[in-house]
Amino acid sequence: MQFKITVLKKKLDEELAAEYCQNEVTPCPVFEEGQEFVAGFEKPEGFCDWAWNDILRFVTVLYAGGNFSRGNFEGWMKDDKTMITCCTDAIRPVTFKIEKIDG
Repeated sequence: MQFKITVLKKKLDEELAAEYCQNEVTPCPVFEEGQEFVAGFEKPEGFCDWAWNDILRFVTVLYAGGNFSRGNFEGWMKDDKTMITCCTDAIRPVTFKIEKIDG
């Protein structure tokens, strides 16, 4: 089973960065908007370890045959093979689209 992970958005909360960070902060340097990764259950090469840990729970749901439009996720995603999620970096979050690839 494979998944396509697409980087949808990178953001920077400049106000929080100025108030709480020691140095100048830029948007996430690891990802670029539009960047795509194809992976199985293992972290794709070049993917941020922290971000992978954050999205792994959603990959696991799809890998185990779950979905995001029925059951516990009733009424959430339009497509049961797709999830929109993000890493937990509150200063510079990255938003991902995870899609189960049929094959």
